[in-house]
Amino acid sequence: MKTNKMAAIFSNQHEYNELLPLTEERSLSTLYFAGKYRVMDFPLSSIVNAGVNSVYTLINQEKVRSYLDHLGGSKEWGLDTIGSYEYLDFYQKLMQKQASGNAYFDDLLNFLRTANTPYTVYIENKMIGNFDLQSVLNFHQEDGNKITAVFKRVSEDNIAPDDQLFILDEENTIMSCQQALDTQKPDRYNLDLSIYVADTKWLITELEKAQRSGASTDIGQRLASLAAKYRTHAYEYTGYLHNIHDLASYYKANMEMLDKKKRDSLLYGNQKIITRIRNEVGTYFAKGSQVKNSMLATGCRIEGTVDSSVVSRRVEVAKNSQVKSSIVMANCKFEPGSQVEYAVIDKNVVIKKNVTVKGTPQQPVVVKKGTILTKDLINE
Repeated sequence: MKTNKMAAIFSNQHEYNELLPLTEERSLSTLYFAGKYRVMDFPLSSIVNAGVNSVYTLINQEKVRSYLDHLGGSKEWGLDTIGSYEYLDFYQKLMQKQASGNAYFDDLLNFLRTANTPYTVYIENKMIGNFDLQSVLNFHQEDGNKITAVFKRVSEDNIAPDDQLFILDEENTIMSCQQALDTQKPDRYNLDLSIYVADTKWLITELEKAQRSGASTDIGQRLASLAAKYRTHAYEYTGYLHNIHDLASYYKANMEMLDKKKRDSLLYGNQKIITRIRNEVGTYFAKGSQVKNSMLATGCRIEGTVDSSVVSRRVEVAKNSQVKSSIVMANCKFEPGSQVEYAVIDKNVVIKKNVTVKGTPQQPVVVKKGTILTKDLINE
C-alpha cells in the first residue's frame, strides 16, 4: 500500500555577491518578489501544498533575522499546528562540526528519524516556481527508484555558474551531472532544480555514509551525485521558472510578472502561493494619477504616475513624480518631480523632490535600503 507522507529539508544556502547591496542585511530567501511575496514563499508553499508539516530548515545564521521576521510564527503556512514539527539549523554549525571532526549531520538524521515518514523531499531557495511535489512523489513511487530529481529545460540566461546540469538520455535517465561552469554551450540545458524526493531510510543511510567519509556539507550536491550514480529517472517540471542569482535575474523575474500569462501560471494555478498576511487598507489612487501595466500591493498612495512597475506595500508616489519599469520595495516615498526608471528601490527609501534615478534594462540601478536620495543617480 502506498503512502504519501513526506518530511521536508528546506535549504536556504544560496547567497550571491551579484545580488548586493540588496542582500547586505537580508538573505536571498527574503528578497521581495511581485510586490507582496518573498522568494522563500515559493519553495515553502510547494512544501506545504504537498501536505508536509515536518520541516527541517537550514539557514545562514548571519541573516537569520530577515528569515524569522517573514516566517513569524509560521501560522500562514500551517506549521504552528499540533502535529507539525519544525527544526531550524545553521550552515555555519554544520561546517564548524565538520572542521572539528564531529558528526555534522546528526541533527538532520535525528530530524528524519523523529519525523518518521517514508519519504523526504529536499528543496532549495532560489528557484521561483510553483512546484507540485505531490506529483513528483507519485512519479517517484511509480518509478521505484530510491531518489528522484526534478529538472527543467532552460536557456543559458536562466543558469547560475554554480548550478548543476544533468546529462540525460532519451528516457530522462540521469547519466551524469556537472557544474554549469564546466559545461559546453548547447541551445538548451537540463537544469537541476535542486528538488529531490527520496526514500527516507535510504537517505538516512546515504547521509550516514557521507558523514563517515567527511563528504561536503552541501546536501544538494550530494543528492545530485547520487541521482547520477544510480542512473535514476528525472521528473521534468514544465511550469514557470526563474532562477534568482544576480541583479539582472532578480529584476527580469519581477518584470515578467507584468505578463499576464506568466503571472497567472505562477501565482494563480491550482496550488496557492502562501505569504505572510498583512491586514492593511487598499491602495489609494488620487484623481489625476496614472497607473499602467503595474502590480501594486496594499497601503500605497498614488498621486503621480506608475508605469510597468512592481510596487510593494505602503509606497507613496507624489503628484508630478513618475516611477517607470522599476521594482519598489516597502515604505518608499517619491517626492514631487522625482523621476525613476529602470531601478530597484529598496525599503524605506526617499527620493527627494526633482531627483532623477535612471538605469538600463540590462543594468538597473539599485538604491540601498534607507537611503534619502538628494542628488541624481544615473547609470546609462
